[in-house]
Amino acid sequence: MTTAWTGVYPAAVTHFHDDESLNLDATMTHVDQMIEAGIHGIIMLGTVGENCSLSYDEKLEVLKTTADHVDGRIPVLTGVAECSTSLACRFAADAQAAGVDGMMVLPAMVYKSDPRETMHHFRSVASSSDLPIMCYNNPVSYGVDITPEMFADMADEPKFVAIKESSENPRRITDLRNLCGDRYTLLCGVDDLVMESFILGAEGWVSGLVNAFPHENRLLWDLLQAGDFEQAREVYQWYTPLLHLDTFVKLVQYIKLAVAECDYGSELTRAPRLPLEGEERERVLEIIRKGIETRPALSVS
Repeated sequence: MTTAWTGVYPAAVTHFHDDESLNLDATMTHVDQMIEAGIHGIIMLGTVGENCSLSYDEKLEVLKTTADHVDGRIPVLTGVAECSTSLACRFAADAQAAGVDGMMVLPAMVYKSDPRETMHHFRSVASSSDLPIMCYNNPVSYGVDITPEMFADMADEPKFVAIKESSENPRRITDLRNLCGDRYTLLCGVDDLVMESFILGAEGWVSGLVNAFPHENRLLWDLLQAGDFEQAREVYQWYTPLLHLDTFVKLVQYIKLAVAECDYGSELTRAPRLPLEGEERERVLEIIRKGIETRPALSVS
């Protein structure tokens, strides 16, 4: 298994019509806009894509439409976030049939599994398709921590090729490198830790705010890749108030509001997520609009 997912990978939003039905045309238009800005791959049906708010059939519709539309231009991955291991295994097989290139697998939803149960879940999903897997570790949001020691234990499964590290602890990048060497491709999964994670050895970035600021997001990544840390710091300082929006419970609403303000689509989310209102809405809009007004020039010196 030689898959290595490096660079910028949006956790793409899913667009809806006013009646909350899927708006696949708008979703594909947005995918194209991010591809034109230079993303390296895309992850559909992550947290930001409202995975758990879509029906099983809707998820497969999104995946088949995306795979057909992208047509090999970049890798297309899908989130796998189900409440039972058996359903996650079924979805893995169906996602492969839908044409995606890989999976970003989460622990089983709702139930907080222990380490033995967690590794069993991941190994079971791996056995259910031929697709390579990015393991998603987000104990902050999902209450299950996949430790470096657990990743060392699972290193014998060749389908596990990458780790999206979202523990909000950049030390994990170093711990994973020390324990597992170069066995896994490591990706930062927390927007406002990307520069720190890159310096420590992350090779990719699964981003939420790239949905609204794809060109600036790519600019920051290119500066980091070029080793121009002085200019990267300047862009990062501009971007950080926006990147902070990725770290709140309402990250989906915040990111979709930014998407709407940047003319990449609608802010509509599915209930129970509701539109922002009052002081909260004005506070988030102020951050987004200031970011738009002061955005950096798109050049790498």
